Amino acid sequence: MIGMTVPGQALTGRRALVCGASAGIGRATALALAAAGAEVTAVARSTAGLQSLVDEIRSQNGTADWLQGDLEEREHLCDEVSALIATTGPIHILINNTGGVPSGPILEANEADFLRPFGRHVLASQLLTQLLLPGMKEEGYGRILNIVSTSVREPIPGLGVSNTIRGAMAGWSKSLSRELPPGVTINNVLPGFTKTDRLNDLGQAIAGREGSTPEAVLSRWLTEVPEGRLAQPAEIAATVAFLASPSGAFVRGASIPVDGGRMRSI
Repeated sequence: MIGMTVPGQALTGRRALVCGASAGIGRATALALAAAGAEVTAVARSTAGLQSLVDEIRSQNGTADWLQGDLEEREHLCDEVSALIATTGPIHILINNTGGVPSGPILEANEADFLRPFGRHVLASQLLTQLLLPGMKEEGYGRILNIVSTSVREPIPGLGVSNTIRGAMAGWSKSLSRELPPGVTINNVLPGFTKTDRLNDLGQAIAGREGSTPEAVLSRWLTEVPEGRLAQPAEIAATVAFLASPSGAFVRGASIPVDGGRMRSI
């Protein structure tokens, strides 16, 4: 599927809401969807990152705007997205993507360590889906894509809370895939080690706990990846864009790894 491309302007006339769009995989996804013709509304906390993204999309003759929002402030988010729909009309593509969960042993996690990311990931995704679904049904076209992690299938040592939350997202998504109407699909994309600020921060945190160096942590990670390198955010975004397009219409309820062969499970 990585080798598949989205035909130029395949998403013309479609609107996309991309969460966590100011950096990393979210930003790359917004760019990929805009390049395929979608009108993109980018959501994140960083106004500077959002404005930079929108400027880049517009410089490439794409259509984009931005909405400052925090997935932990769901009442405010609901108001903002509802107002957006009332202004622009139905949104056809929802990209659920947000910051990763802090690393550390699960036995050291407290209740708040679980509740905050659960709200940011699962509850925010549920809310946005409920807000956007009526328009998707009306248009007969909907794509809900969740940027999750390979830990959905193979829990990652030292990321206990993250493994738990990612698993919850996968269970939510699979359940929803059985309830959505024809023409509206939901799928998970599972990035492997990807060159983002999040991965840099994770490497530094692990190195600090181990008394090692980020370079040593990265070297160890790469021994697990047959491709021998980190993914570029654009490579993850290409898979998301395919699933969002008409060509991905018959993929539903799937969790698709984009990991350079790192996962060992079938």
